Amino acid sequence: MEKLDMQTPDGTAMNIEKIAALFPNCITEDRDESGEIKQAIDFDLLRQELSADVVEGVRERYTLNCPGKNEAIAAA
Repeated sequence: MEKLDMQTPDGTAMNIEKIAALFPNCITEDRDESGEIKQAIDFDLLRQELSADVVEGVRERYTLNCPGKNEAIAAA
């Protein structure tokens, strides 16, 4: 007899995969609570992809982001 996989599907992960398929440039990486790298969505880029008229925050989008940048700014 075959055993069933008794786990609830992760709806958030499934939605991120769907968004990644449609808008691959809107996907970035982040660390979760345990420190493991996971996929995340850059909502600023996603908003721009979905509407040509919406730009929030700084108008120019040239950025340099790296893991630990926010912690380094806070420490400084």
